[in-house]
Amino acid sequence: MTTAAQTTATLSAGVEPLLQRLVRINTVNSNITGIAKSEAPLAAELESLARGMGFETRRMPVPGQCDNLLVTHRCGAGKPWLLFESHMDTVSIEGMCIAPTGAELRDGKIWGRGSCDTKGTGAAMLFALGRYAAGDAAGDAKPNNIAIAFTVDEEIGMTGVRALIRTGLPSLDFKPRGVIVGEPTRLRPIVAHNGAVRWRVVTRGVAAHSADPSKGRSAIRAMTRVIDAIESRYIARLDARDAMTGKAQCSINMIRGGSQINIIPAECEIRIDRRVVPGEDPQRVLPDVEAVLKELKAADPTLEAEQELLFSAPPLSQRHNGALLAEVQSTLGKLGLPIEPLGVPFATDAGDLDAAGIPAIVIGPGDIAQAHTKDEWLEVDQLHRGVELYLALMHG
Repeated sequence: MTTAAQTTATLSAGVEPLLQRLVRINTVNSNITGIAKSEAPLAAELESLARGMGFETRRMPVPGQCDNLLVTHRCGAGKPWLLFESHMDTVSIEGMCIAPTGAELRDGKIWGRGSCDTKGTGAAMLFALGRYAAGDAAGDAKPNNIAIAFTVDEEIGMTGVRALIRTGLPSLDFKPRGVIVGEPTRLRPIVAHNGAVRWRVVTRGVAAHSADPSKGRSAIRAMTRVIDAIESRYIARLDARDAMTGKAQCSINMIRGGSQINIIPAECEIRIDRRVVPGEDPQRVLPDVEAVLKELKAADPTLEAEQELLFSAPPLSQRHNGALLAEVQSTLGKLGLPIEPLGVPFATDAGDLDAAGIPAIVIGPGDIAQAHTKDEWLEVDQLHRGVELYLALMHG
């Protein structure tokens, strides 16, 4: 059992220094930097902190990535488990106008990459768990066993949460009754969000010297027809809508083609982002676009175009999280915080949890408007309120 003495050092320092320690560790996603296992130094720091506070820790492998880290606090046999989850990776630091890992405390804010998205939630969760555990020594009864999962690769592939679901949780001797997913929501409960499908389309032509274009076939010219067809026959006809998360969206956001200015291009590629609303099937996206390409190929047998899936994340629905929401709303009400559930257009780890049948609510300190920005920051007041909320949820 964790004692108050074991948590004194961390708790007495406050949650601000804890968050500053986390921000000072650069964890830009490995898929962005090419640096393998970029979250490993942060996982080691969190593990050291958690063990110093008397908690059990466990590394959970993620194929091709740094391990997830699980921190647990057992209050008693037979008590239910509540799981908290926060991802350790961040987006790029390129173009930031402040020191990305400076973690400066100024103007009531902590500045730096990840302060808002989402090391703030991770710091608040661990600090709250320290306070929750310290109460045990005072004879304060605890209704829940608590676990915190610090996961990897949320910003690009979401492989961390998927490994947690596929192999991590099944290896444990308990099953969580629900998951509190930490993201910056200004402490508003998110019960639904859109999923995302990202893929590329490649057109192929025949290279030739630009002095005589007739000897080649331009992949760029073919791509202009593909783009026009996708935009007019697929994107323009999307009508799926969710009352909480809005309308289904799709956009062509990247293009590249050609190898040299005096060579007819043999290849051209576009990359597409599609936002899938709750109730839509992400697996239907590429087949529906393939039907458009098939029409083009039927009209022009020389057209060569193929698709490749890059990433897919399911939406978060309200199928499983009703009971957990009621609990979260009750806690929010006691703290004087807004209880109205919201939906958002962006994706989180909660979508995969929901797809696996695990109840999940997204909630945490900070504003999504500050995430990924050139001067990212988190309000200290939000951080404190986040600790209060997570602690109250642990008490049930």
